[in-house]
Amino acid sequence: MTSLKVVGPFAQHTKDEIISTYESQTCDVVESNGIYTTTLKKNTYTFKTKTAAPKLGVMLVGLGGNNGTTFCAGIIANKHNITWNSKRGTHTPNYLGSITQSSATKIGISKNKEIYVPLNQILPLANPNDIVLGGWDISSTNLADAMRRAEVLEYDLQTKCAPYMKNIVPLPGVYYEDFIAANQKDRADNVLPGKDKKAHLEAIREHIRNFKKDNQVDKVIIMWTANTERYCKVTTGVHDTAANLLKAIEESHPEISPSIIYATASVLEGCSFINGSPQNTLVDGLIELASKNNVFVVGDDFKTGQTKLKTALVDVLVGAGLKPISIVSYNHLGNNDGKNLSSESQFKSKQISKSSCVDDILASNPTLYKEGEHPDHEIIIKYVPSAGDSKKALDEYVSEIFLGGRQVWNIYNVCEDSLLAVPIILDLILLTELAERIEWKDQDDKEFHKFDVVLSLLGYLCKAPRTREDVPVINSLFRQRNAIENLFKICAGIPIEDNLLLEFRKPYL
Repeated sequence: MTSLKVVGPFAQHTKDEIISTYESQTCDVVESNGIYTTTLKKNTYTFKTKTAAPKLGVMLVGLGGNNGTTFCAGIIANKHNITWNSKRGTHTPNYLGSITQSSATKIGISKNKEIYVPLNQILPLANPNDIVLGGWDISSTNLADAMRRAEVLEYDLQTKCAPYMKNIVPLPGVYYEDFIAANQKDRADNVLPGKDKKAHLEAIREHIRNFKKDNQVDKVIIMWTANTERYCKVTTGVHDTAANLLKAIEESHPEISPSIIYATASVLEGCSFINGSPQNTLVDGLIELASKNNVFVVGDDFKTGQTKLKTALVDVLVGAGLKPISIVSYNHLGNNDGKNLSSESQFKSKQISKSSCVDDILASNPTLYKEGEHPDHEIIIKYVPSAGDSKKALDEYVSEIFLGGRQVWNIYNVCEDSLLAVPIILDLILLTELAERIEWKDQDDKEFHKFDVVLSLLGYLCKAPRTREDVPVINSLFRQRNAIENLFKICAGIPIEDNLLLEFRKPYL
């Protein structure tokens, strides 16, 4: 794709940076006896975005799984322009499903035509084809054989990618039997020895340092895309502060999960950490540690098929003034993720992340829902091996409509799980890296700063966006995506779109 430079009216381009300004107008609201009094609040923000994208290294936890092998094959296919054949004909590689690579946003109007530009042409992003990939897995299978085991990609594509992948073997991973399903034990032939969690932490840190040095990358981002863990039992004195968390690791506390070990190692090595599964990795102690090290943490759980559809549809219903009274979601899948989720403890982690995804949408309409009122919301996941990587989902949405009527939507959704997840993995990585190059301040700040370390701005890509307690949680798919689009526009000095098209609304004479 030809690279474009979009020069916004509120931006100045220097050799190394884009410097832009943005004036925000919001309202402070005070309610008294049902009367809302608003006060205009203005703020002027200045953004500095470094334009030089780094040589980027990515380390995946779960490198040999369905997502990891598909991610690796996707980069290889795009980098080497590999074509392959199936019964539908000849295919060429792409990054469909990635908002950074395959979506566009409006930047203005030329005469009477709206102009849309791909996101990756508005701000400079790392080139996904140049990502250097490594990581860990509790299975020692090389990535070519692991790709075949996953049964995600077409046979011809597997054959053509295999020569590039056969020599990639995952590093040994952290394996605590209590945190993932017992049915995963037969895969665990590539694990760090012993039960000393401090030793495991130091081993992972050394892996990160060696990967960065051996591949001469400028920065490394770590992502958990391994099996869903059970929730750790959050304990005062263990998970609540950075000091307690490090002490608990040193003492090999039983409620320190593998994902917490990886996340802690990432933060201590100055690498952003992304949690792509629903378990509660990002505990308060880890967030405090990230704050002390000024390192981003992002999570939780990739928002791919059914949950993305749910947050969009419930937004449509509530926005239309209809009242969802029942949301029932049934899933069955046959990949290793489904096998792991057949265990009750791991299923509970997934159930929590999937069930909270509409809460803020419902709360946004007090006409429909009184305080404490909530629709019936049930989620069922079943492991059916013959389904493979194609997840089948059946959703029923029952809404109350005018004068006591009912509207029922039944939707059958078949989604190839890893082929939807991998573009989201890519976006999370590229957008997190971009955020590392952005500094900003408001009119009262004396110095520039980064975003808060809990990078909730990327909630569009997560089922259960992690925020701090005093930060609003946004799950509305449209609002989440709009926030990312607006960040690109603001950093490029382009006005935010209000969609009123007032210049075209005057009456014809």
